[in-house]
Amino acid sequence: MDLDRVKALYEYNSWANSRILDAASKLTPERFAKGLGSSYRSVQDTLVHIMSAEWIWLKRWMGISPKAMLEPSDFPTISSLRSRWSEIERGQEQFISSATEESLNTIIAYVNTQGETWRYPLWQTLQHVVNHSTYHRGQVTTMLRQLGAEPVATDFLVFYDMRSEEGESKS
Repeated sequence: MDLDRVKALYEYNSWANSRILDAASKLTPERFAKGLGSSYRSVQDTLVHIMSAEWIWLKRWMGISPKAMLEPSDFPTISSLRSRWSEIERGQEQFISSATEESLNTIIAYVNTQGETWRYPLWQTLQHVVNHSTYHRGQVTTMLRQLGAEPVATDFLVFYDMRSEEGESKS
C-alpha cells in the first residue's frame, strides 16, 4: 500500500458516502428511521455507524482512543449526518496529506470500546476503514430497496468510470 493508493481509496470513499447520502435523502423521516432488522436497525443507524467508525479511526490515528461510538439519535436527519461527516472527511484528508510512505508502516496502538488494546500498521487500518464503509454501504443499498427507494451504484470501478467521464467532459 502506498500513499497514492491510500489517497485514491479515500477519494472513492468520500464519493461513495456522498452518493449513498444522496440516495437516503429521498426517504421520508419515517422511512429513514424505520427498523428493518439488519446489522444496524435502520438506514439512519447504519449510516451513523459508518460515519462513527470513520470518526473513531481518525481519532485513533491521532493517538486518541474514544470509549464509545457516536449515537444515531444525535443525527436525526441526512443534513445533520452530512454536516458531521464533512468534518470527519476533512480530518481524514488532512491526516492522509501529512502521511509519508514511511509512516504507513507505523504501528497504531489503540484501546477499543471494550477496553482491549490492539496494534496494527497504519496502512492496514486505513484500508480497513474503507472496506468497512463499503460493506455497510452495501447494507444501506439493500435497505433502500426494502423501503422502495432507488439505490445508487457505489462500486470502486464506477467511481473511476465517472472520474474518467468528468475528465473527458472538461477537455
